Amino acid sequence: MNVILAQPRGFCAGVVRAIEIVERALNIYHPPIYVLHEIVHNSYVVNDLKKRGAIFVETLEEVPPNAVCIFSAHGVATTVVKHAEQRQLQIIDATCPLVTKVHTQAQRYSQQGFELIIIGHAKHPEVEGTRGCVTSPVHVLCSRQEVLALQVQRPDRLAYVTQTTLSIDDTRDVIDALHERFPTIQGPALNDICYATQNRQNAVRSLASEIDILLVVGAHNSSNSNRLREVGQLAGVTAYLIEDAEDLKPAWFSNKPTVGITAGASTPEILVEGVLKRLHHLGVTTTKTMQGEVETTTFKIPVSLLNTAEL
Repeated sequence: MNVILAQPRGFCAGVVRAIEIVERALNIYHPPIYVLHEIVHNSYVVNDLKKRGAIFVETLEEVPPNAVCIFSAHGVATTVVKHAEQRQLQIIDATCPLVTKVHTQAQRYSQQGFELIIIGHAKHPEVEGTRGCVTSPVHVLCSRQEVLALQVQRPDRLAYVTQTTLSIDDTRDVIDALHERFPTIQGPALNDICYATQNRQNAVRSLASEIDILLVVGAHNSSNSNRLREVGQLAGVTAYLIEDAEDLKPAWFSNKPTVGITAGASTPEILVEGVLKRLHHLGVTTTKTMQGEVETTTFKIPVSLLNTAEL
């Protein structure tokens, strides 16, 4: 039984930055520090930071006045920021810069009087944060059918932005439908879509012709991990989303398939290594990494968390 590892896979630059922000805050301010929502959608990462002294909360009321409070990589609404300031919290913003860019785009459209459409999944933390950054009417949708059923106030003054954990391929059909129905609609360039989401999906498509089974290592509440599994299935491969090695079922490998492995953008490599170790016990003899995109993107840490040597 052989394994082929997808390239790229796992952590993106926004996740690396968010985790480093929490780690540096723990070193500088000392525990406890508070994080609003999961810093990224991965229980291994969250539990590791809990052990170091991070306390994850769902509301600002759970954070004591004057405490250090970190906003997760998914971003928050403007009202959340104002509420944190009113409670005199020491705010550290770990919002992914690509999400911040979407917020800026949405606010610019709103200020110009556009009715806003967010292409994404309702109730996803990132979408809720983007929706809460504007005062104009907002519609959230993610399918061509929803576009056809959409009722708007100003069909001649429409604009859209997209959830960053959706790829160009995920959004193309919806964007095409929007342009067909509303020819004057405005939106960002396609290259504003998250590079990491697109790269990981491209890798799965390239890998699909060489494998029998795809294992996606990632959290079940991770949007991009779920999409990787769907991309594998659409490519004709049996695909499973697993949290870690404990989720593996020996029956999946009874006919000695060639196994492909990828990981969501918030999945640490240590979980992939654990899956590989278990697979070797189940009969894997060779492991190789496919040729793929080498990612070099990095995002800066907030100045308040830099030491003197880094300034």
